[in-house]
Amino acid sequence: MLQVYPTSIAARKKGSPRGAFLGLCEEGFVKGIPPGHYAASKDNKNYAVRAAELLLEGSRKWSRSELWQAVTEDPSKKENHQMDIVLALWKHDLIVKR
Repeated sequence: MLQVYPTSIAARKKGSPRGAFLGLCEEGFVKGIPPGHYAASKDNKNYAVRAAELLLEGSRKWSRSELWQAVTEDPSKKENHQMDIVLALWKHDLIVKR
């Protein structure tokens, strides 16, 4: 989280990005981290996993907002940096197929 949010302590402490990251870890999507139980938030985990699956399909390029719209079932729900985590991992080739 320090690399993604180097100057914002508040952003590093947010639960939604952390839940997204832990959810990807739980499901084996993060290179070098074995699947397991990492106490991820269920909703944030689901958003992140769906986003990772869409990216891995490779059918198109996704913006942060497009990805969020594709993974949430509630168009009024605001994204809270979950997609930043997924896209940062993707950019650095750290998301792998399960």
